[in-house]
Amino acid sequence: MSQRSGVPPFAVISGAQVDHVLSGHEKQVLELVEEVYRLHGAERTVNPPSYFLRFPDRPGSRIIALPASVGGERPTDGLKWISSFPENVAAGIPRASAVLILNDHDTGYPFACLESSIISAARTAASAALAADRLSRGERPRRIGFIGTGLIARYIHTYLVETGWSFDEVGVFDLSDQHAQGFAGYLGARPGAAPSVVHGSARELIGASDLVVFATVAGAPHIHDPAWFAHNPLVLNVSLRDLAPEILLGATNVVDDVDHCLKADTSPHLVEQLTGNRDFIAGTLYDVLEGRVELPADRPLVFSPFGLGVLDIALGRFVHDRLARAGELSVVDGFFHELSRYGRAGS
Repeated sequence: MSQRSGVPPFAVISGAQVDHVLSGHEKQVLELVEEVYRLHGAERTVNPPSYFLRFPDRPGSRIIALPASVGGERPTDGLKWISSFPENVAAGIPRASAVLILNDHDTGYPFACLESSIISAARTAASAALAADRLSRGERPRRIGFIGTGLIARYIHTYLVETGWSFDEVGVFDLSDQHAQGFAGYLGARPGAAPSVVHGSARELIGASDLVVFATVAGAPHIHDPAWFAHNPLVLNVSLRDLAPEILLGATNVVDDVDHCLKADTSPHLVEQLTGNRDFIAGTLYDVLEGRVELPADRPLVFSPFGLGVLDIALGRFVHDRLARAGELSVVDGFFHELSRYGRAGS
């Protein structure tokens, strides 16, 4: 790709290509995600607020724009444009779809458009697996439970297993018994799979789990009783809106970015609205990586990641560069047409 000498070529990268690059490289992706968290903590990124496009006629749906810029050895700017249409699930297609645009650091020209639902799921799963590893107090949890059984749950399970986790039991709960049974069947078909148990309620699953993963499409809290967490599990609050404020007020809370996470009526945002302060936040994942957060064993531990656009940009760049080195980029010739300041001579 040319730099200051001219305009970079523009490539379109399919979901199949993204999957080909990322599958089997979960450890490398997790290491990249940790590197980006460290860059973000060191203020070597730009990660503005996400922008939400909402629809009066479709209140449950939204499209979100996440602009971001990542420093480091391969500085890159860009934008993730991701939709969430929950009713898609009933139609038999995934809830979320996304594209990612990468921009050249020197010229500002976009140089790639990538299918990004896989990138988004992979960075979410890698972030969750990284947090689970660094937030484990003493030994890693052996009993995991998933509330919500969609794409994100599947990716989180994959990233945990492929980065060295093993479980004695995997619990599953979903409002749809069909989806719960389907996810349990998927888990059971994996080589060396732990026994999977479909639970009849969220309460039952939480009580049976030392590591609880929320990966739902809930728009408002539906888990209210702190007593369900009396055994002090590690909770990956990935879907962000399942837990009522009283749960978080009784827990040690870690987020990916304080300003980003405390908005849009997430569970941490509801706590801030209730209390008028942010004192319930123990720190960020970067603080944990730097050893600056105490993780007491006598309280539940909740990680709430809003999802940073810088992770998508870095992972998209990783995919692009791997394909470029392999000579597998699909470049759109002539994508940029008006490249002369004053047009063509004689026109």
